[in-house]
Amino acid sequence: MDVRFARPTADEASSYYCRYIELVPDGNIVHTLETQHVEVHDLLHGLSDVTASASPAPGEWSIKQVVQHVIDTERLFSFRALWFARGEHAALPGMEPNPWVSNTDADRRSVPDLLTEFDHVRAASVSLFANLDGDAWHRHGSASGSQVSVRALAWIIAGHELHHNRSLRDQYLHLP
Repeated sequence: MDVRFARPTADEASSYYCRYIELVPDGNIVHTLETQHVEVHDLLHGLSDVTASASPAPGEWSIKQVVQHVIDTERLFSFRALWFARGEHAALPGMEPNPWVSNTDADRRSVPDLLTEFDHVRAASVSLFANLDGDAWHRHGSASGSQVSVRALAWIIAGHELHHNRSLRDQYLHLP
């Protein structure tokens, strides 16, 4: 079986990240990554910058900050995948998302600008995963204090986006 079609097993990522993997439908993960983020474009199409900069509640991120978080996190997970795919063994640190979001200028950017950046980041991720050989998909290492496989990282990227798309739809935009 082509490794891109095989869902990661529970021992390929911490239980924290398995919740993202579980959100991803079965199938070719590279194809999923190529096609799935059309949904965030559909969600945010025509949304005003004022609306996208507003927080739904005190202490909550704005829509723009959520999008920036998804972009930053995908970059981080793709770097981890590259690091382990190329055989590096040094452990990689974790990240705390709130300080990262606080240190961005997401709310000063336009929604189209954020979506364009997301498109570029996703294209880079797709290119990385589409060109890995079978052995690379099974390599793993330590990140955020837990073992994770390259394959799991691809699925985590897809699941993390799905998680935040649902959050945007349900909690921010109140769509059915």
